[in-house]
Amino acid sequence: MTTMLTKPQPQKTDHRERRRTRSATGRRNWAGGLAGWLWLAVVAVPLYWTLITSLKDQSNYYAGNALLPSGDSTLANYRLVIESDFGQYFLNSVVVAVGAVVPAVTFSFMAAYAIVRGWRLRFLRAANGLFLMGLAIPLQATVIPIYLIIIRLHLYDSLLALVLPSIAFAIPLSVLVLSNFIRDVPKELFDSMRVDGATEWTTLWRLAAPLTRPAIVTVSIYNGLTIWNGFLLPLILTQSPDKRTLPLAVWSLQGQYQVNVPAILAAVVLTTLPILILYAIGRRQLLSGLTAGFGK
Repeated sequence: MTTMLTKPQPQKTDHRERRRTRSATGRRNWAGGLAGWLWLAVVAVPLYWTLITSLKDQSNYYAGNALLPSGDSTLANYRLVIESDFGQYFLNSVVVAVGAVVPAVTFSFMAAYAIVRGWRLRFLRAANGLFLMGLAIPLQATVIPIYLIIIRLHLYDSLLALVLPSIAFAIPLSVLVLSNFIRDVPKELFDSMRVDGATEWTTLWRLAAPLTRPAIVTVSIYNGLTIWNGFLLPLILTQSPDKRTLPLAVWSLQGQYQVNVPAILAAVVLTTLPILILYAIGRRQLLSGLTAGFGK
């Protein structure tokens, strides 16, 4: 009888603990919610202003309220931007971004695999240290040496003059991120591939590449976004109008005595659309890569 009476006591304590945990987890974080809404307003209001202003006429821009949409919205600003050789600028940006991201990510992935798999070799450790040192060098500090090297190579005022420095500056961070992901791949998988007779080249592309695909997509999108928005290198290393990229095209829309703000914002919207499309395509891979990186 005593045993039968003492059995229900742990169940009561468990029930009380569950109620306590539910009440603890059921509390609403009002401060966090308010901060989230404030941050949403900080991000959304400039985007809203950019979109509605790009649909306004230049004469009506200074007359009405900046945050209210115009009654007579027009697409004349987009027509003006497209007729101002926007297609040529867009093509130049695509060539520079793709031409820099693909070699940089490919080389970085192979270098990261070599560093992780051959860490005992002295020259690979020295190469890893050299890549890490590249993270400490900002682009602004190397503008004059890059300019002199491009002049010596007779590449000034060409798209290749933008591609080569972009590759060099994209490699250090890409190697760091990809090497961390490859290092987290279980060593037993590499050993099983070697037992089956696979070479290092086969292991690289058949095993390491599929397992680190989120990291590859994340690095590609990050580098592509950085190169797409690059302004300093195109400004210094190019001179001809047919070699301008989109950031320079937006800058060239301003006049000497006045600035057509709606036209500039229309160019900003058209410049941002490829980035949004790229994010929509690789959103899942990007988010999984970022969350996996924070979890490690």
